[in-house]
Order: sequence, then C-alpha cells, then structure tokens
Amino acid sequence: MKYLFYIILGYLSGSVMYAYLIPRLLKHIDIRELSEDGNPGTANAFLHAGVPIGILVILCELLKGALPVWAAARRLPVSHLFFAPVLAAPVLGHAFPLFFGGKSGGKSIAVSFGVLIGLYPNLSPALTLAALYILFSLVIIIKPHFFRSVITFLLFAVLCLLDRELPLSVTVGGFLLSGIVIRQHFIRYHGEHIGIVFPIHRLFKSRTE
Repeated sequence: MKYLFYIILGYLSGSVMYAYLIPRLLKHIDIRELSEDGNPGTANAFLHAGVPIGILVILCELLKGALPVWAAARRLPVSHLFFAPVLAAPVLGHAFPLFFGGKSGGKSIAVSFGVLIGLYPNLSPALTLAALYILFSLVIIIKPHFFRSVITFLLFAVLCLLDRELPLSVTVGGFLLSGIVIRQHFIRYHGEHIGIVFPIHRLFKSRTE
C-alpha cells in the first residue's frame, strides 16, 4: 500500500502539464496550437513562450518527476521491485494526464530526467541519459529530434540492463519510462528520415583543405 500511494502521487504529479499551463496563464497562448507537432512539452514552451517561461517550465517539469521519487526513496527501499512503477508513474502521468481533458500528453523527456534525478544520491542513471543526449546532439548528431530521442532512450534502457550496480527495480523502471517516451514519440512521427552528422569529421576536413 505504501508503494501504491507513491505510484498514485507520482502519476498525479506527472499529470500537471506545466508546459501547457504556464504559457497559457502568463502569455495567454496555447503552445499546442502554435507548434508543428502539437506537443505540450518543454521545447515548445521555450520556442513559443520565450526563454524565461521556458526555464520556469523545465524546472517545474523536472520537479514534478523528481519530488515524488525522492520522497518515496526516503521512506521505501529503492531495491524493491515495486519501486519500478514508482519511477514510471510521473512519466506515465505526463504521457496520459488525468487533468488534461482526455487529450494526449507530452513526449515525457524532461519529466524522465526529473524522475532519475529523484534517485539522488544515485545519479548515474540521470548522468547516463544526459551523456547520451550530449553524444547524439554534439558529437554524433542524429537528426531529427524523433530519431535522436528514440535512439537515446533505447540505448539508455540497454545500458541500464548492462549496469550490474543498478538495483533491478531501477533497471525495470528505466525500461518502463523508456518505453513510454518512445511510444509518445512514435505517435507524433510524420515520416521523417534519419540524418547523421559528424562535426569532428567536418572540422578535420576544413583544416586539410
């Protein structure tokens, strides 16, 4: 019952769509209508509501994932397998929000980072996910965002499986949240083609010319 309480708490926390609500309240705009993909997410908040509101949104999105997990980890054993749905609950709430009139939620990237930050002091899963995004954004640039995120979360799930120091609950939780994120990206897939760019290769080529 204790785990169920934090699962419900996490789901309800995830259901609060800050990326939609904050621009709506402060700038009277609906970022779903202004964006190409209709996603009520952090990236569109930055793009259509401006940097200050975007920063506020991303902080709220991180916290809505981090706080329920952090609170649960203070009171319950993280190693118990029932902790896996505690990790997935805020992400599930963001993807299928209770307070959103039955409409589909966001792609769940920011809240996934928040969930992993909630495992503090064990930040290795959060750092792994961040490293993968940096790798595929700066070193081996995968375009468009759909492919970058899908590949990132696929590899994140695999690395969770390979990390023997992670509790099984965190590994399963990583698989669950990765599956939700990938699913949310596929429902907004519009036939884009993958592109891969190697900036280092271009740098060396320019120096030799």
